[in-house]
Amino acid sequence: MNTHRSKRFANGGSLTLLAWLCAGPAFAEAPTPAGQLEEVVVTAQKRSENLQEVPTSISVLGGDQLEQLGATNLTQYAGYVPGLSVDTLGNPGEARITLRGIAPIGSGSAVGSYLDDVPVGSSTQHSGGSQLALDLMPYDIQRVEVLRGPQGTLYGASTMGGLLKYVTIAPDLTKFEGRIGGETLAVKSAGDAGWGLRGSLNLPIVSGQLALRASVYDQHTPGYIDNPVLGLKDVNAVDQKGGRITLLWRPSDEVSVKLGAVIQDIKTKDTTAVWRGPALEETFGDLASRYSRRQPFHQRLEIYSATVDWDLGWGNFTSASSYQKSLHEVRFDETFAWGQYLPLLDPAVGPGASQLYEPIASKKYTQELRLASPSGGKFEWLAGVFYTRERAFIEQNGTAETLAGAPIPSLNPFLVVQQHDAYDEYAAFGDLTYRFTDRFDVTAGLRWSHNSQKFDELVDGAFGFLILPAPPPQISRGKSSESVTTYMVSPRYHLTPDTMVYARVASGYRPGGPNVGVKGVPPQVAADTLVNYEVGLKSELLDHRAVVDLSVFYIEWSGIQINVTDPATSISYSANASSAQSKGVEFTTSYAPVRGLVLGLNAAYTDATLTSNLPANSPPLGWRKGDRLPYAPKWNGALTADYDFPIAAAWSGHVGGGFRYVGDRFSDPESSPLVVHAKSYTALDLNAGVSNDRWSLRLYARNLTDTRAYLSPSLLTDPLTGARDHAETTILQPRTIGVSLDARF
Repeated sequence: MNTHRSKRFANGGSLTLLAWLCAGPAFAEAPTPAGQLEEVVVTAQKRSENLQEVPTSISVLGGDQLEQLGATNLTQYAGYVPGLSVDTLGNPGEARITLRGIAPIGSGSAVGSYLDDVPVGSSTQHSGGSQLALDLMPYDIQRVEVLRGPQGTLYGASTMGGLLKYVTIAPDLTKFEGRIGGETLAVKSAGDAGWGLRGSLNLPIVSGQLALRASVYDQHTPGYIDNPVLGLKDVNAVDQKGGRITLLWRPSDEVSVKLGAVIQDIKTKDTTAVWRGPALEETFGDLASRYSRRQPFHQRLEIYSATVDWDLGWGNFTSASSYQKSLHEVRFDETFAWGQYLPLLDPAVGPGASQLYEPIASKKYTQELRLASPSGGKFEWLAGVFYTRERAFIEQNGTAETLAGAPIPSLNPFLVVQQHDAYDEYAAFGDLTYRFTDRFDVTAGLRWSHNSQKFDELVDGAFGFLILPAPPPQISRGKSSESVTTYMVSPRYHLTPDTMVYARVASGYRPGGPNVGVKGVPPQVAADTLVNYEVGLKSELLDHRAVVDLSVFYIEWSGIQINVTDPATSISYSANASSAQSKGVEFTTSYAPVRGLVLGLNAAYTDATLTSNLPANSPPLGWRKGDRLPYAPKWNGALTADYDFPIAAAWSGHVGGGFRYVGDRFSDPESSPLVVHAKSYTALDLNAGVSNDRWSLRLYARNLTDTRAYLSPSLLTDPLTGARDHAETTILQPRTIGVSLDARF
């Protein structure tokens, strides 16, 4: 029972002309010394392939390009990926991710996250997957691959909308190198300066056979939100610390073993949210909130992995194992929602204050084994099995306090919710590619997955007398079991050696799960599923000085999982209700007109709407056929330009910039009485630097125009009067200017 409402909740002529008129992918490929665009290699299909040969829509963000931006979290670079929307919920690691209009409706994640070969994040309904994201500090990262559309065949559950895949830099077996650096930054309206320290080291232990790579970082972003109610300024400072260590052993040319550990720790003193009127008009100051209690946040993530690759000659064997631990802790100010209830429970006390402490602790083990044929033959095949075991403990501890902050003995404990979750899944998958000719081939894939889940939940406390059908304490138990099959078919045809067209039909799913064992509540929610129909074109033009990617898609989403609350009992649960469709176009192109200069343009149009009303027996959420899905802008896009040039001797210079646009969004389907309309926004980012083989000096400016963009608005309802006279919303970080210096050795 979730009693807490979510708050953050050779070239072709016509194509040559197109390349001249349009100009790069989200971040364009760097030019080679000859002025051509470099080949980008991805592992989207669990093989190393040229990006332009993969028959699916992918964007790639390079590690160097992320550093040029000075980015520290997903929100700061998501606007450069067509079709991707990331709306922060107030802290790094808390975000709603929407891809191709597939919005984070319900509790489970609709867009998956991977770290190399490791799936990261919860698969259950109860661990807040739709509001938590793998948000790695992008340091010592080789690239981020964004795979659009369902990836259920190769990547499994919770990848309906697509996948974000972080690819780390592997140890170099022969080269010793190190790097150390630091930066200082200023955020408009912040009273203090920010700073960052970082370093990496690559150490060959046995040349050609054994090497270690390690990196660490410590980043402080100052606060810029004030709380006049508490008399505090700059309450939302962020501290990000972490590191990575990888050991690579290659005992022979055929075998390699990679052991890795990643640790990230994020702490904030308060949420990055401001208060506005119901239409997001300013009512309490530009950068100000009205919370009665502070809302600190802490997230710690540990990922340990072991990957074995063995070239058998006739095939390649891979074993990918991982063990993950995560802790997500946040405190909510619930004074507005619960404070007025206190006199109802004890007439001897007046209206007071309340806090909710919500920790989620989970442990997850994954194991994948797969065999893949060598690339390039008439037949290519891949087959594998996968297993995951996840255990989670979720708490909600609410307090009743006087306005001065003293506990009220008669009402404490106010709310206690303790829940244990267990999730086990095993799957078998494979795909086969057959080349009919040198130009034409077809790939087909299939995955069968089975998961079983169970949970138990205890609800107790004074508040339970208002929200439970019987006096507390109350213990509920639930369990579920389901099997899901996903598929993919993708023909591909090369019009020329450098131009390819493809079609793709693929399905995906999000696991269902058990509900509370209460009369009138369905015992479980089933998996929701979708099917994506896509056609695309990828072309390299003008002697590899231009790249064009174009895709058109249509998605049908069935049995959407939603969170509902029974108005008679106030019990929350998940249900399958309504259906939706998403259709659109994505376009990216890069063009290098002269040596050193790369121009880029990307854009996406996405029309994501409900295709049916909620069933008549569903609680009246007010969703109607034709409503736009939440957090899904119809348009987003970006213009980029990067220029590298020699200065003198061994020094070179770089200047670059990007202009991003994100269309308007809704916080709920349009007919919902709780909907808030967030207007479209633009942001300008610039960067410049000089470097040689040893030193690198960089200056960057994010959101140079200081755009005030509202990312995750939420309309709050007075629990007693029903009034909806204010909203809370996170915002795009104000103008940020930084300078960094790095040294290599």
